Amino acid sequence: MIVVLILICLTMLVLVTGVVLMAVGGNLNNKLRTKLMFLRVALQGMAVCLLFMLCLLHIPF
Repeated sequence: MIVVLILICLTMLVLVTGVVLMAVGGNLNNKLRTKLMFLRVALQGMAVCLLFMLCLLHIPF
């Protein structure tokens, strides 16, 4: 359960960072946007897979 919450919080942090960088613009946005998107998708994937495994094992979350 705690791991799922950590993954969700990390996903939100990466998402907010990406939105702020996009709003500010500039050279830093161009350098980091692909890496941030990949990181966000990877974190979301891990969270979804973990939730799916918890549901399959009937572990309450």
